[in-house]
Amino acid sequence: MDQLPPGQAQAIAAGLRAQIAAGTLAPGARLPSTRGLAAERGVSRGTITAAYEQLLAEGYLRSRPGARAVVAPGLGAAAPPAVPAGDPGPLSAYGRRLAVIEPDPPRPALADFRFGDLAAEDFPLLAWKRALNAALARRPSWIGYAAAEGQPALRAALAAYLWRARGVRCAPEQIVVVNGSQQGIDLCARLALDPGDQAVVEDPGYARARAVVRAVGAQLLPVPADQDGLVTDALPPSGARIVHLTPSHQFPLGGVLPAGRRAALLEWATTACAWVLEDDHDSEYRYDIAPIPPLAARPGGARVIYLGTVSKTLAPGLRLGYLVPPPELVAPLRAAKQLTDRHAPTLEQEALAWLIASGAYEGASAAHPPPPRRAPGGPAGGVAGTVRGAGRDRRRCGRAAGGGLVRRPPGRGRGRAGERGARRRGGAVSDRPTLRRGSEARSRRGGDGLRRADARAHRRRGGAARRDNGSTPRRPRLTG
Repeated sequence: MDQLPPGQAQAIAAGLRAQIAAGTLAPGARLPSTRGLAAERGVSRGTITAAYEQLLAEGYLRSRPGARAVVAPGLGAAAPPAVPAGDPGPLSAYGRRLAVIEPDPPRPALADFRFGDLAAEDFPLLAWKRALNAALARRPSWIGYAAAEGQPALRAALAAYLWRARGVRCAPEQIVVVNGSQQGIDLCARLALDPGDQAVVEDPGYARARAVVRAVGAQLLPVPADQDGLVTDALPPSGARIVHLTPSHQFPLGGVLPAGRRAALLEWATTACAWVLEDDHDSEYRYDIAPIPPLAARPGGARVIYLGTVSKTLAPGLRLGYLVPPPELVAPLRAAKQLTDRHAPTLEQEALAWLIASGAYEGASAAHPPPPRRAPGGPAGGVAGTVRGAGRDRRRCGRAAGGGLVRRPPGRGRGRAGERGARRRGGAVSDRPTLRRGSEARSRRGGDGLRRADARAHRRRGGAARRDNGSTPRRPRLTG
């Protein structure tokens, strides 16, 4: 077989050979025309023809008259080399702490009971499409680089919404738009904590907040949470720099922090000179009680950083949340946001601004409560019936807000066995270790809206939906 002489044709043939071996050019993929590749590489067409003929002779390509050459069958990428375990290399202390954080588990094949995802049919697709079209019509407002703190239209709409829906008074200039509540927690932790500092978290609580605290090198101080939320009597008298909590609907137990504990927490924050990061993750949904104003709306809330998100009302995939910090934190948060990713996606910000200002946001949220967890293609009542069969192993997570279930497995170790059994059957439960080692029970947060799925299935059978306590449920609505 004739070999190509050294030069451009040989280099082009070697490059194509490498792409075929790596799988970039898969079997059956058509190669560019000789004329087109010659123009792209800046060489003569004869050079490309020579390279193709060499690969045809070696069996890498196949061709037929009048058609472009294609990659021969049976040529694919070899299995990627295994990544060696152990030392990840020369990382900073921050990088080494990140290296041991577990990634999210893969999505299950059959049914997903993990908290936070949405059913596709519950997303307000038509309203969001209108909002995107309205944003696209204002192209100059979103097409270029934007302010790190967020689009002015969205911050103005959020300020008005927070006042009427949550009672939070703030100026638009006080709001910083972030990529979901997770980024809000991360930015606040990096601003408030140095390595070795102390941070209070709820026990049980949101595991990703704990991961953020560990990543910045701070010391975790788990404080117990009961049916009424954070036990403020157990707060350390001093030393903590920040506390992360979910007072309007404690995650995962569902309690609502009572007024006495709220007052005690704010007094503690003032005395300890600590920041209070109020994670208002799903307060929009209320069932049988009047909305409780957030900590940020109370007198004495000068140490409160309010964190909101649209992940439960619209979709977590939009990655839109917002912080309302005290005025002295706006500038450092804006700078931290700018250095992290410059700004949140501007088109989605403009669309959300239109959705809120037009009133469609609250209407869409009321029409689409947190969705049921169901197997793809299966009836909603099937999953609810399975949970119903758990008997005393299940209890309603938050009788007056949000949605979800907490399962307290009977006996030591049986919760882990249940998780493994669910995965073997193609399902998943929330497997985040929300309780620190040594806690008296291992709680598992089930999927949003399982009881509502049961109610919908019951209505289809001609019955009246009933709450767990026998009363008829009220439609979930946005507060305010």
